[in-house]
Amino acid sequence: MYCKNCGEALNEGQAVCVKCGVKVGQGSGYCANCGATLASNADVCMSCGVAVKKSAASNSNENLNGQDKIVMILICFFLGGLGIHNFMMGETKKGVLKLVLFLVSCGSISSIIALIDLIKLAMGNYVADPEKLI
Repeated sequence: MYCKNCGEALNEGQAVCVKCGVKVGQGSGYCANCGATLASNADVCMSCGVAVKKSAASNSNENLNGQDKIVMILICFFLGGLGIHNFMMGETKKGVLKLVLFLVSCGSISSIIALIDLIKLAMGNYVADPEKLI
């Protein structure tokens, strides 16, 4: 097993790369199977043929940098019951559902759902499609 950030060989059960200090499994520059350098958009390692696993950060709200995350948290806090943050993240169906629930229940149900989204955003557990982020 190799570090995906620097390509250094790792021992079994190692949690952090000793050379670069990055958690095992994070990074995308090197193949975890053989340590060869990978192209930035590679799906398969050209040296060993193993499928490249994308890091979890590329699938979560880690795609939101610090300022964008704060903006989304503020929008969710103030306009979350209307689903505005969902529209901004490309989740149109969820945004429309919150908007309808806001109108039907005078905001109570959609505000509870928005509170859950707010907590997920703040904790870094909110998963949105990174291709749709504005």
